[in-house]
Amino acid sequence: MSAQGPADRSDANKPARSKKRRRRGSGLLRRFWRSDGVSASVSAAIYALLRAVHATQRPVAGSCDFRRILTEQHPAIVGLWHGQHLLAPFFRPRELPYAALLSRSADAELNARVVEAFGIATIRGSGGRQTTKRTKRKGGARALVAMRRLLAEGTGICMIADIPKGTAREAGLGIVTLAKISGRPIVPSGAVTSRHHIVEGAWDKTRIPLPFGRIAVVMGAPIHVPADADDELLEIKRREVSCAIEAANREAERLVGITS
Repeated sequence: MSAQGPADRSDANKPARSKKRRRRGSGLLRRFWRSDGVSASVSAAIYALLRAVHATQRPVAGSCDFRRILTEQHPAIVGLWHGQHLLAPFFRPRELPYAALLSRSADAELNARVVEAFGIATIRGSGGRQTTKRTKRKGGARALVAMRRLLAEGTGICMIADIPKGTAREAGLGIVTLAKISGRPIVPSGAVTSRHHIVEGAWDKTRIPLPFGRIAVVMGAPIHVPADADDELLEIKRREVSCAIEAANREAERLVGITS
């Protein structure tokens, strides 16, 4: 057996050092993009771009009168899917207060800044990828309490119904639990533009609206959850919410001419 010399050992360590440098570089890049200055600049640019794109959208015939619906039901829980959140700030009565639930993760900070630029308050929820299950449960419980309080005070809630990194377009129990403890209705909602780019690599197939398209907003009948609902009824209501939000989105797609 031949002895390994210093040069051989150095060569063997090269892959490990290279991997460590890549990790260090990736971490520095993440910190740069998450810094306050960069986050503020990027969020301001996204806000301006979304407003500019929305100004070019033409509402289609058959799109619902969301101002009337949400005014009549206020304060309501507006339920929609992940991947369509970029349109959410535009289908609410601007004179009514609204808040949106967002993750506590560092990646959600940019989304929070954009949402707040539209005059929508933010509630930070259960945390990011590195959060423990116990901490997530605590964060989720605190978020539910905060949203119940806001609803009691007259602030509507905009809530993404499906669970991050879970099954897209399948409502979680959070939205029906909030309806149960608050006594406020869930308004199943969908908004679709005829011109958009789908981020295929995203778990939720995020749709980025493009200029000069047609837009449709559809809202289904309000869904109420009794205060004494047991686990079985909550599951029934969860499925009802899933079907209603999906139906609203399918109808919005039909109105703008999207067929699947």
